[in-house]
Amino acid sequence: MGRLLGVFLALPLMAMAAEPATTAVTPVLASSGNLSAQLGQMLLGLLLVIGLIFVLAWLLRRVQQIGPRGNQVIKLLASQALGPRERLVLVQVGNEQVLLGLSAGRITPLHTLKEPVHLADGEPATPEFAQRLMELLGKDQKDKP
Repeated sequence: MGRLLGVFLALPLMAMAAEPATTAVTPVLASSGNLSAQLGQMLLGLLLVIGLIFVLAWLLRRVQQIGPRGNQVIKLLASQALGPRERLVLVQVGNEQVLLGLSAGRITPLHTLKEPVHLADGEPATPEFAQRLMELLGKDQKDKP
């Protein structure tokens, strides 16, 4: 009799436990199709944002190239490294040439030349690292048109 009473008392508890389980399974099964739609929408949005970043980067490069390249007022004529953080730089501003000393966080005008220095071939000097890299890649600076 005690056993029958225990089953009788446990019956409503089992019914209550079974009822939420069926309602909990139903939304999960119904939302699995919705989950794939949400995932697809998220991937599409991500691709759209990445594409927008690439388009804006391309546009920025194009806008920077539009500016006057040949008519620059300030030109770097020569550069010489003195140490790991110090350099001498010869800069032409209009018709005047200025020798600058560059160090970490400081630019010091050293001398204004009365007579302009003419470089061979009229080409601006290439920094040593860039020149060495071009040599290693097999591209000669004189091959440029």
